[in-house]
Amino acid sequence: MKPHIAPAELQPTSFAFKDGAKVADIISRYPTGKQQSAVMPLLDLVMRQVAEEGQTGGWIPEVAMEEIAKILDMPKIKVFEVATFYSMYILEPIGKHHIQCCTTTPCWLRGSADIVKACEKHLGIHVGETSRDGKFTLSEVECLGACVNAPMVQINDTFYEDLTPARMREIIDALAAGQEVQPGSQNGRRYSMGLDGPTSLTDEAKKAGVA
Repeated sequence: MKPHIAPAELQPTSFAFKDGAKVADIISRYPTGKQQSAVMPLLDLVMRQVAEEGQTGGWIPEVAMEEIAKILDMPKIKVFEVATFYSMYILEPIGKHHIQCCTTTPCWLRGSADIVKACEKHLGIHVGETSRDGKFTLSEVECLGACVNAPMVQINDTFYEDLTPARMREIIDALAAGQEVQPGSQNGRRYSMGLDGPTSLTDEAKKAGVA
């Protein structure tokens, strides 16, 4: 699903990066003449700054894309092209907690459809919508790479794995109340090993302190 650009009434009239040193550091990672490649990390930086400002979850206003174009000396349409092509860039206000449900085959086989239903019913919204209180936005995404601990979701930058519908509802309630939730496996699994512990390389696991 391609990003939707927020309507004019939701667009701020100005934007400026708060951390100029961070912007300069990102641009410095690219060779001379290739600085426009910094457009992608700068778009990500915009989302993080907007989220930190506390009104919504992270998203990218049009004026921020225009600011990036100015900094990188590139046509603003080029910035818009990148931002609208990749679904990871959010172009309209979202909830403080962006629940991204993986529904690719491994998670689906392990019950991801029930996780999506639990989120929808508990929040009173459907995929692609934001809760009335502005705290949660629900999205469906492709594989997030934690297949061994399926089903899982990503909420903002954090993975929650080995989920059940009941545990998913508990996580939503905890986040709504401003509480911290332990990331990773939700059933006691250590990393990606079996529930009973490592079945191979046991000596190495003990040395690493994971068994």
